[in-house]
Amino acid sequence: MDFIRKLINRIFAPSKPLDQWYEVKVDDEGVYISAEPHGRKPWSQQFRWDEVERVCFKAEGVDLSDGIYVFTSRRPESFVIPTEAKGGLEFWSEIIDRELFDAELAIEAASASSGIFCWPEE
Repeated sequence: MDFIRKLINRIFAPSKPLDQWYEVKVDDEGVYISAEPHGRKPWSQQFRWDEVERVCFKAEGVDLSDGIYVFTSRRPESFVIPTEAKGGLEFWSEIIDRELFDAELAIEAASASSGIFCWPEE
């Protein structure tokens, strides 16, 4: 019975806002991501700035957090950072400052209600 109660609490318990369980930090060397999702094991990832090959911004509208997808030379799949994560907007600003994403395209992406915007363009 205790197992069932824990399972129900895990499934139906309200989740915390994204910025309370997902965090991204940056420094001169790289990016550090950590997450403690509700009901799941905490995890962390990192990559160096010099490994970044392409960045995509996915506009999700008002109901979901926009996502920043960073493709690196480290692995074929991207790293995903929600803009609503703690440090997400600072991370996005750093991407633009480092010219890893075109500033004019960033303005277009940020004002879009949906769509995927990538730099460099293919």
